[in-house]
Amino acid sequence: MEQLGGRHKPAGAASPDGRKRFGRGKRLAAEALAAVVCLGGLGITGADNLQTDSGELCRDSEISRESERMPQASGGGQRAEDGREELTGSLELAGSSSMEKLTDALAECFMERYPGIIVTAQFTGSSAGIESVLQGRADIAMISRDLSEEEMAEGLAAYEVALDGIAVCVDSENPVAEMTQRQLRDICTGKITNWSALGGGDIPVVLIGREAGSGTRETFEEMLGVSGRCTYANELDSSGAVLARIASTPGAVGYLSLDVLHAAAGPEETKGEKGRESDVRNRVRAVALDGVPPTAENVRDGKYPFSRPLLMVTGGELSAGSHAVMLWFRYVYSEEGQSIAEKVGLVRTAPEKTQ
Repeated sequence: MEQLGGRHKPAGAASPDGRKRFGRGKRLAAEALAAVVCLGGLGITGADNLQTDSGELCRDSEISRESERMPQASGGGQRAEDGREELTGSLELAGSSSMEKLTDALAECFMERYPGIIVTAQFTGSSAGIESVLQGRADIAMISRDLSEEEMAEGLAAYEVALDGIAVCVDSENPVAEMTQRQLRDICTGKITNWSALGGGDIPVVLIGREAGSGTRETFEEMLGVSGRCTYANELDSSGAVLARIASTPGAVGYLSLDVLHAAAGPEETKGEKGRESDVRNRVRAVALDGVPPTAENVRDGKYPFSRPLLMVTGGELSAGSHAVMLWFRYVYSEEGQSIAEKVGLVRTAPEKTQ
């Protein structure tokens, strides 16, 4: 049986309302093991021929429809042409904008496989996602940081779904290609205020960061040892906003998830929204830290210093969740799901035995 991968950390186009509708510790307790055994019956196997466009990421994979004969996730079921009872219901996800690209792709492919389940997502930040789960407004939170002790005490269960690197980025006209962590720390705390100190031009440093409550911000500051001490010129509410501000601001420096920088648009994407996003990415460049560039390979090999797990969080153990929630996690940890993580620029998580 394929194992439910990742580190289990128990206890430990948008609509007007902001939703998107699509068309480090571990403890593997007996309850989590029971959920894995239950999920094993869903029969999800590998995937091949994945493409880079999110609409084609889920092409022709081998996923059993055994789960469609399970009881409904919620509400009434419906009959397929062959008379089988199809799984119907909904899943609400909320949380980190750093996980938007991954979640978008997973949701599109998941709903292609299971059209009776409607997946809705809001990308309002890690802390807001946790709050949504605690208040019953979301089934799953997406977070780009560890759970706090207070959140652990609420009985939440977190599951690592991919590995990510936090890239330090400058505008493409900046000649500075690398820096040390010490130099970066001095930039963030206001000790270095001009790029000439690092061999760049005589241009003021403009530090761009995320808003308070962002998992990316919290993780970045903690890893660098500058928590609460950064002298931001701007604090923005999404990774996309940080990317755009760096691209348009001479002397700007900020931090972004690796997948935000991944996959520049191909020739067919030179127009429209994807082309504009590609143009923005082309005006931002990641710098090496201590001589190590922020690549998926370096994150996977443990060489890049700023790496982190991306987590999906439920209100309790999976065995207590709906069939739709369990099916979602089984899909995320399938070969297809983990291949999607790689295709969007992240690092697949290593499966762990449930013992």
